[in-house]
Amino acid sequence: MAERGTSPSRPPGTPPARGDDGIRPLTKAVSVFVLPFLTAAVLLLYFFPGDTEQLFAWTIQPPLTAMVLASAYAGGIWFFVQVLRQDRWHRVRHGFPGALLFATLLAVATVLHWDRFHFGHISFITWATLYLVTPILLLAVLIVNWRADRGRPDAIDTTIPWPARILLALFGVAALVTGLVLFIVPTVAVGSWAWDVTPLTARVIGTVLTLPGTVHLWLLLDSRWSAFRWVFQAQLVSLIFLNLALILCREQLLWENLVTLPVVATLVLAPVAYVLLYVYCERRARRNRDAGAL
Repeated sequence: MAERGTSPSRPPGTPPARGDDGIRPLTKAVSVFVLPFLTAAVLLLYFFPGDTEQLFAWTIQPPLTAMVLASAYAGGIWFFVQVLRQDRWHRVRHGFPGALLFATLLAVATVLHWDRFHFGHISFITWATLYLVTPILLLAVLIVNWRADRGRPDAIDTTIPWPARILLALFGVAALVTGLVLFIVPTVAVGSWAWDVTPLTARVIGTVLTLPGTVHLWLLLDSRWSAFRWVFQAQLVSLIFLNLALILCREQLLWENLVTLPVVATLVLAPVAYVLLYVYCERRARRNRDAGAL
């Protein structure tokens, strides 16, 4: 299902031409492939975070970390559902590099901490298979869609103001750098993070942080609201799940650590900033539509 106000769709059965902004069939197929796994992971990690020793591929402690990972997966569900709904590559393209980095880092973390996993458990077999295959599939998606987007806006669109783009890009750099530091040197977070972490869970948290970091960097190159609208929706979903997790697991927060207040404040304020920008850009896009109809 395409959004209103877009350019006419191709006739059914017609393959997308290079540069027509169409989403290649492989993209939809990969979305269909990953959605059941993401859904199962959210159900297990968000609703049963204290039972990962029995239910999941590896034991995650404290439960807050399990819910953080589930929150990232919840945003992924929203994103890949939008990929299935849309017919324009530029609307979803900026979410795929982050998803590729996310899947690749989790695959590396799995190898580095192989001894922590529950060998033979169906969840481990699923996890290992998923992170062996998914990075390859996501890379293939980026390759087949590489020249699909010519930089054209939607029929109903606007530009994101440059101050917002710069601020979000700076936030993205901070998130990406923090995430990579946690992944490369996870021991720096042990005993100093906002809640208890191990080297493996520090790497997982770092991997989650690379998602918004990677997305926001594209704001330096692309000002089209339609290129970020659906990705920002996915990030909002993740942040809603994250904030609820903070409330439910508030006793697990280590307020004596210096990073706790900044981390919590960022997670609380981020959805407010996203909503304000979202509403502003939606109103501008509607005004552009109304002005064009006169």
